[in-house]
Amino acid sequence: MMDKKAVTAVIKSRRRLCPSEWSQMPKDQVAEGGCGVIGMACSERIAGRHLLQSLTQMRNRGNGKGGGIAAVGLVADQFGVSPEVLQDDYLLTIAYLDEGVRSALEKEHIEPTFTVDHVHEATCIDDFQDLPGLEVRPPDVVHYFLRARSEVVDAFRTEHELQSLSQRQLEDELVYQNSVRLNRRFYASTGKKRAFVLSHGKNLIVMKMVGYGDDVIRYYQLEDLRAHVWIGHHRYPTKGRVWHPGGAHPFIGLNEALVHNGDFANYASIVEYLAQRNIRPLYLTDTEVSVQVFDLLHRTYGYPLEYVIEALAPTTERDFHQLPIDKQKVYRALQTTHMHCSPDGPWFFLVAQSDEFQDKPAYRLTGITDTSMLRPQVFAWQDGGEGGPSIGLAASEKQAIDAALASLSEADDRFWPRADRYWNARGGSHTDGGAFSFSVLPSEKGEARLVCTDKFGRMIVEPLPQLPYRSNGHTAQSLGLPDLDAGELYSWLVSSLPVWRYDEFLNVLAALKRPASVGDGRRNLQVLTWLLDRHYPTGGKRRSSLLALCDKSLWNLLQRLCALPDSEFVMISRESRPLADWQVQPTAVLDARDLPPEGPASLAREIVRLYESGCRHVLVARTRGQRFIASGLGGRAEMRIDVYGSPGDYLGSGIDGVQLHVHGSAQDQVAQIMKAGRLVIHGDVGQTFMYGAKGGEAYVLGNAAGRPLINAVGRPRVIINGTCLDYLAESFMAGDASNGGGF
Repeated sequence: MMDKKAVTAVIKSRRRLCPSEWSQMPKDQVAEGGCGVIGMACSERIAGRHLLQSLTQMRNRGNGKGGGIAAVGLVADQFGVSPEVLQDDYLLTIAYLDEGVRSALEKEHIEPTFTVDHVHEATCIDDFQDLPGLEVRPPDVVHYFLRARSEVVDAFRTEHELQSLSQRQLEDELVYQNSVRLNRRFYASTGKKRAFVLSHGKNLIVMKMVGYGDDVIRYYQLEDLRAHVWIGHHRYPTKGRVWHPGGAHPFIGLNEALVHNGDFANYASIVEYLAQRNIRPLYLTDTEVSVQVFDLLHRTYGYPLEYVIEALAPTTERDFHQLPIDKQKVYRALQTTHMHCSPDGPWFFLVAQSDEFQDKPAYRLTGITDTSMLRPQVFAWQDGGEGGPSIGLAASEKQAIDAALASLSEADDRFWPRADRYWNARGGSHTDGGAFSFSVLPSEKGEARLVCTDKFGRMIVEPLPQLPYRSNGHTAQSLGLPDLDAGELYSWLVSSLPVWRYDEFLNVLAALKRPASVGDGRRNLQVLTWLLDRHYPTGGKRRSSLLALCDKSLWNLLQRLCALPDSEFVMISRESRPLADWQVQPTAVLDARDLPPEGPASLAREIVRLYESGCRHVLVARTRGQRFIASGLGGRAEMRIDVYGSPGDYLGSGIDGVQLHVHGSAQDQVAQIMKAGRLVIHGDVGQTFMYGAKGGEAYVLGNAAGRPLINAVGRPRVIINGTCLDYLAESFMAGDASNGGGF
C-alpha cells in the first residue's frame, strides 16, 4: 500500500483536472434493465471471433444503444510493433468522432508529453450500414504506442512533489491526467463531442460504439485479433445517457477496463466521494464511477485486490463474524473509510487488467458480485491438462459460456464444448468473498499459465488428474453391442468405462449412434441420455470430455432415428416443418440450433405450434440460449419435453401440467410461477428458481444459486440434491408439508 503522504500528493495533483462547474447525471436519464456481459481469460491468446456467438445469443440483453469489448495481453505483430514496444509502451487508443480534430489533439496532448514509437490505424468495414440496425457511424480509432518524455516526467514530479512515487507510478499518473485533460477538451458531456480516450493502459485496448457488442467485433474486424483476456458487453449504462460511443461499456481506469450488469441507488453518493478526491465523471454513468473507484483504491491507494473487493462489496452479518479476528479488524476499517464508495444495488462487475507478476507482464479477469447477489453471474473453468491451454470464463448466463467454448472447440480441438466446472459466487461471503480472478501469469518455463483464485487469494481450481480427450486420428469402429436392454447395456458400459481408453469409448459411441432398427435406436437413445444425466466413475478420462463426445453422438443418433424407415421420430427444423398427414403420434425431434431465443419465430413458439398440431412428445436438441422453453402451452397441458444442450433463461416458467426433463443444467428464472406438472433437471439451476411457484413437482440433481423458491405459495414440492446459496425459500408460503402443502 502507498504511504499517506504520497496518496495525498497524488490526489492534490488532480485538483486542476476538476472544472469549476460540472454536470451531474440528469435525473430523468435512468433506465432499468439487465446487461449481457462475458469475459474470458486463457493461458494462450485466443481470437476475438470466439466472443461473437456468446454476444449474439445475449442480444436480448441489449438494445443496440451501446456495446463494447476490451482485450488485454495482445500480439505485437498484429499492431506492427515489437514485443518490447508492446510490453514497455503505453497504448493510447483514441476514438475520433470528428477526424478534423486529430492534428490539434496530437499537437496538444500527445507530442508535447510523449515520444510516439508507432501509430496503428484500426481497420473497419467499408460501410457501417452493412451491419443491420447500426444507426450511428462508429468512430475512427487510432492506436498510439508511446513513452512519456523524461523531462516531462521530471517536471511533473517536481511540480506536484511526487518524489516518493516510483518511475512507473509517476508515468501512470501522468498518462491518467493527460487523458482526463484530453477528454475534457474534446469530449464535453453536455457540448460538442469530437474525440475521446478509449483506453490508455499497457497492453490493453477498448473498442466501443452505439450498437451491440458483436457489432464492435464485426465493424472493427477484430475476429482474428488475439489476446489473453477478453470482456464484452451489451447495452448502454443503466444510469446516465448514451452520448455516441462514450456512454457505452467498457469504461477505463488506467490499466483496467470494467463492464457491469446492474445499477446503483447511490450514484450521487459515489460521485461525491470521488469529488472529495479530485475525480469527476465525464460520461455521468454508474459504470464510469465504478472503475474510477476501482482505480483509485487499487492504483492510487495501493490496496491489494482483496481490499478493493471488500470496499466495493463489503462482508456483512453472519459472514463477517465467520472471518478471522485480524481480518475483521481490517475489513471494519475498510468499510468505515469507504462505505460511501460501495455501490448500493444490484450489480456484477467484470474487470480486465494488465498487471505485473514478479516484474513480468501478467493479465487478469476478475468477476465481482454485489453482497446480496442480485444480478446473475456464473463462472466456469476448463483445464487443458499437460500441454493444453486452460481457460476461465465468467458471464451473465451459462449458455454464453457454452457458446464461447463451442466456438473455441470448433477451431481448436485442444478445447472442448463443456467446462470442467461451473459455479456461482456467493456475494459478500466468508467462503469465497463473492469474487474470482483468472490470472495469466508467467511460468518458470517462459510459458503463460492460468490460475484461478477467490477474493482471499486462495487457489480454488486445482489441476485435474484425468486426461482430456485429444483427437489422435483414430477412426471409430462401429462394433457390435451386447444384446441387452437399455438398463443392462448402460450397466455394462459404465462398469467397463474406467478401464477403457478414449478410443474404445469412441467405438461404443459409434455403435450407439448407428442403430439397425427403430427399437435399437430407442434403446441407444436411453443409454446416451443416461450417460449425460448420471454420475459414474470415468477412470483416467475427463468427465467433461466424455459428455462432449456424448453430446455429438446423441445428435447423430437423433438424425439417424428420424431417417429410419417406419420411424415415429420426425425431424423439425427452421427449414423443415412437416406437420400434415401424421399416421402415428410422432416424437418430434426439434433442432433448436438456428431458432431465435425469443419472439414469434422462437423455439418456445415452435413448441407451442407443435402442441397445437397434436404432438405430445418433443425432443429439443442443440439448444443454445433460447428462452421460455415450455412456456405458453396453456392450462393443464399434457406434453413431455426433453431438452438437450444449453437452454436459456425462464425455462418452464408458468407451466401447468407439462412433463419437462432437462438433460443438463438450466439457468436463471426456471419454473417461475409454475402451477402444475413435473420438472426434472439433471444438473444445476440458476438464480430465483421457482420464484412465486404455486404447485407441481421439481427435482434438481445438482446445485441451486441464490433465492430459490422465494415467494412460493400453494403446494410446490421440490427436491434439490446439491447445495443452495442464500435466501432459500424466503417468504415461502406453501402450507403444511404433512397435510397437503408444499416442501
